[in-house]
Amino acid sequence: MSEFSTSNVTAVLLAAGLGTRLGLGPKALLPFRSRTLVEVLAEVLLDGGCREVVVVLGAEAGQVLASTGLGRAEQRLVRVVVNPEWNSGMAGSFLLGVENALPGDHVLVALVDQPGLTADVVRTLLAAHLPGRVTAAGYRAASGKLRRGHPLLLDASLRTLATDSAAGDSGARLFLQANPELVDLVDCGYEGGEDIDTRDQLHLLD
Repeated sequence: MSEFSTSNVTAVLLAAGLGTRLGLGPKALLPFRSRTLVEVLAEVLLDGGCREVVVVLGAEAGQVLASTGLGRAEQRLVRVVVNPEWNSGMAGSFLLGVENALPGDHVLVALVDQPGLTADVVRTLLAAHLPGRVTAAGYRAASGKLRRGHPLLLDASLRTLATDSAAGDSGARLFLQANPELVDLVDCGYEGGEDIDTRDQLHLLD
């Protein structure tokens, strides 16, 4: 079982999709806070306590790199990897991201289409994590019921098990479903967990 320290957490930001349902090109390039969504979220993950961010690009990766500061020499805490088979499902991007996390690090997995993610949520997950466990953000519905969302923090000891179960459009989901006893759900309140999938959700960028 790996010793946990907030100084050995690599964030993996999954940003490879084309955003077909949204129809506006890669979600990574959505304008947000006078920058792009992918740039802001990479900064949020660093501000929350992750020591490095691995950004997984795919669709129109060249355009994303040309339109952002990702991959520049001064961005030493942000590394970019490109999944050439991004359209085969999330599993490939998840695998690539985890494989490129620093060896022995715990891995915090985040999604690029979650603009409500805050550094406080990241800090909360890191503070709550227990060795050998998965710590997942839980967001409350209007009913008050807690539902699992992202980010989720995979203990270093579970990295191989999680990647071995990834398939198709499932990243860590199959692993989490098969091992619910390993998952600690942390209450992150009512806001912040919604993804942008359709145009009627673009108000989340306001």
